Amino acid sequence: MLLTVTTTHRPATDLGYLLVKHPDRVHSFDVPTGTAHVLFPDATGDRCTAALLLDVDPQKLGAARGGRRQQAAPESFTLGQYVNDRPYAASSLLASALAKVFRSALRGESKDRPELTGEALPLEIRVPVLRCKGDPVALFAPLGWEVTARPIPLDDVPQGHPLAGDSPYADLTLTGTLRLSDALNHLYVLLPVLDDAKHYWVAPDEIDKLLRAGDGWLAGHPEKVLITRRYLAHRRSLAATALEQLDRDEADTVDAPVDTAADEEAELPVARKQSLAEQRREAVLAALAESGATRVLDLGCGGGALLGALIKDKRYTEIVGTDVSSRALDLAHRRLRLDRVPERQRGRVTLWQSALTYRDDRLKGYDAAVLMEVVEHVDPPRLPALEASVFGHARPATVVVTTPNAEYNVLYPGLTGMRHSDHRFEWNRAEFAGWTARTASAHGYDVTVRGVGETDERHGSPTQMAIFTRKEAA
Repeated sequence: MLLTVTTTHRPATDLGYLLVKHPDRVHSFDVPTGTAHVLFPDATGDRCTAALLLDVDPQKLGAARGGRRQQAAPESFTLGQYVNDRPYAASSLLASALAKVFRSALRGESKDRPELTGEALPLEIRVPVLRCKGDPVALFAPLGWEVTARPIPLDDVPQGHPLAGDSPYADLTLTGTLRLSDALNHLYVLLPVLDDAKHYWVAPDEIDKLLRAGDGWLAGHPEKVLITRRYLAHRRSLAATALEQLDRDEADTVDAPVDTAADEEAELPVARKQSLAEQRREAVLAALAESGATRVLDLGCGGGALLGALIKDKRYTEIVGTDVSSRALDLAHRRLRLDRVPERQRGRVTLWQSALTYRDDRLKGYDAAVLMEVVEHVDPPRLPALEASVFGHARPATVVVTTPNAEYNVLYPGLTGMRHSDHRFEWNRAEFAGWTARTASAHGYDVTVRGVGETDERHGSPTQMAIFTRKEAA
């Protein structure tokens, strides 16, 4: 089985330093299931390709499978361990070989080119034969990749035959500008996920491997549940432990949520057909349009869901996203593909790390600020600090705040407690109205409160939205 990594970074042969492999040599490594070779079929200053070729030994593979308890069903015929697709289709076998031969690159380490390890490089990765039990686009695109997955047709099958058509295999090409360590960690996790199989027994230490390889991207991935379950071979106890840790990583520790509103809604039992996260974003965008703002802050931007919508609207000439979590900002950067958008459009968007409970002079002078599903993640004793920094110090002309309506929670079947594991509180309508009135009065704003989402006669709307307008700007 084969995997190639190509870059056009100049000099492109720096790829050899990052992979810790000399482009003029063929490097061979013994692995438990065969031999892994690394070679460079193309190595010039303009373009360099590194190829990882795994030569699977059926006898070694059979011994590795037989030496441990098998998680998959045993082969159904005598020669099954010899006659199968394992030596040819990319799988956990290739991921394991990648982890062994590119160990330093996966960790983002390079003795000779340390300055390059943190630099996003133009990359093209190809896996010519990959067994796909899922959609590669859904797994790789949220990480900043352009994905081409060409189905591989079955050979020598006449039209009309029940087996005619495409095989369950694809020729996968990923194109993007990413750090090499990120790219390799994506492959390490997602190749066995797409195959939905592991060639070895999955023990509890696999959780640590998953969390280490998924650091900075898995917690905010829209398919994190599927990825976690498949990577851990559908072992429920292991998946539950890993997801609990990912949820902790995803939530901000003090000031603002790492998660986006869309991701947060994924944990919420669905009470209505229409997406509440979508309705919320539309309501916020409408409020911003009404305000006439052109320079906007998204405070606690998380993975960048609202930022993506703001970028599409040309009325916004300057857009700033802030979050206390560097991991959230990395996710937003990838989601927005800021390395690849035209320079003129890239200049409209800025991402800053900033805690909302501390004054930040960079946030002063903007037309509007949004705190979308943010305040409920702040410990109540810290709310006055947030109010002072946003309404007292930054003082945008308009502030839009959304937060859950706790009264509505009874309409979600199976929901006990609050809507998200990191919520520190959830206000009912009277409590929210009281907070908005006190905050507006203390800092010189007028305020209007609206509901977002389908309204229940008794319990109100699922989301509450307040629009603060600074009096001297009214």
